[in-house]
Parts: sequence; C-alpha cells; structure tokens
Amino acid sequence: MSEHFRFRHEAMATVFEVVIAQPGVDAGYARSAADAVFVEIDRLEEELSRFRATSDIWRISQLRAGESAAVGLAAWDCLSLAKAVHAETGGAFDITIGPLMNLWRNEDGSPRQPDEEDMEWARGHVGSHHFDLDTGGLRVSAKVSGLVYDLGAVGKGYALDQCVQVLDDWSIENALLNAGDSTILGIGAPEGDPGWIVTLGGDQEKIVRLKDRAISSSGFAVKGAHIMDPRTLRPAAIRESLVHVSAPTAALSDALSTAFMVMTPEEIQELCRRHPGVEIIA
Repeated sequence: MSEHFRFRHEAMATVFEVVIAQPGVDAGYARSAADAVFVEIDRLEEELSRFRATSDIWRISQLRAGESAAVGLAAWDCLSLAKAVHAETGGAFDITIGPLMNLWRNEDGSPRQPDEEDMEWARGHVGSHHFDLDTGGLRVSAKVSGLVYDLGAVGKGYALDQCVQVLDDWSIENALLNAGDSTILGIGAPEGDPGWIVTLGGDQEKIVRLKDRAISSSGFAVKGAHIMDPRTLRPAAIRESLVHVSAPTAALSDALSTAFMVMTPEEIQELCRRHPGVEIIA
C-alpha cells in the first residue's frame, strides 16, 4: 500500500487539502507537488476574487451599462460555466445574486423585509441575463450598471479542476483534492482501492468512493439562511438535510449543489436525466 501524504493551505476563505498516495512518491516529492497546487490556487484567487481590485471579476463589476472588458481564461471559464448552468437549471443558479443578501438581512444579521422599491431595484440588477459573453475576444458586456459577480459557488471547484493539470505535470495520478469539505475531487485512486473513500455529513453519514469524479455539498447548517433563490429574488426555504451532488468536474458539482438547494425534486430529477454524468446522492 502506498503511503498517504496530506497537505493543507488556506485560500479562497477556506482550507484546501491535498492527499497524495502513489507508488514511488516520497514525502519530499509529494510536498513539492502540493506546493505547486497551492501556488495555482493562489493565482486563481487573484484572478477570481471579487474582493481583490486586481482581479478580473472585480474589474467587470465596475462596468457600466453598455461597457465591456476582456478577461483572462480562468474568469472566462467560470463565467461561461455559470451561464450554462443558469440556463440548464432554469435560472436556479446565478452568480449575480450577491446584493440580495443586503436586501433581506440587516448589518447585524437579523432578517429584513425589503420594500417594493428594493425589489424593483433587485429585478433590474440581479440576473445573468444582464451580462453577455463575447467569445471572439473573451469579453464581458454589461447591460446594466452595478452588477456584482460572485464566483463563490463555482470558483473553488474550478480551482480543483485546474489543479489536476498541475499534478499531471508532476506525474501525480492518484490524489484527493478537497476545498473545505464543500467540494472534493478524486483523481485516480490509492493503490489497491477502487476509489477514494469520502464520508459525507448530514442526518446520516454516507460513504462514497470517488475516482476521476467530484462531489459537492450545500446546506444551511454552517451559514444559516444564506442561500437565495434567483428565480424569486427571495431567501430559499430552509432544508434540514444537505444536498450532495456528484459530477465529472468539481466546478460543475460545485455549481449544481447550490442550484439544487432551490430546485424542486422533480426539477433535479429531470436535470439528472438530461445529464447522465450528474448524480444527486440522497
């Protein structure tokens, strides 16, 4: 059996973990490979964080109606995926809903009831239909001023996906990548195992095995009523149980775990039927 080497790194407001278990890889080599992964995650945070004035996401959030700006490949990939998931989920996933939190919650965190003027503003400033993507020049065009782009529900998963190439450059074929337990990506499997063993929390713990797949979890336990329904512009009804979604890529499972929190069971089943690679784990 190969030895397991585990490394941790803080980024994107969470803790990333890399576990490497591969024949012929010693602790020093594993440490160097993990460091390369963490450098890539830090680089992506610089490009994708809406809180950093040097990032592509911060720059496009400054666009006024009718303006456009070119973005790098990382931002483009995330924005393109966000648009696609928005369409596939009937609007249940949307990266522009950040301002809704301020409408429904006071500064001290207590609930707030927006008035009709607030809701009218939200209808004009929240929604992925308020921006376009121009594939010709990797440009983002804003249809209204003041859009807020937040990749919090896709960026961590995207970072894990990009780290696969980093590990491949180091000839690492068996690794488990974890973004704060909310999204986990299994690459290959430890020697002699059919997949990486992952324990999912919730009402009843579940054990799954990941091999070249990802799984993401969303719920209300950590942050309370923090999930907004983009379709109604209102807080989503609180669910007691976590939602676990498995998909071929971490970015996709990350996004869908958020969308599934506000979708009906029938809507979820229909999406999984259209996309056989997507699975909800109950």
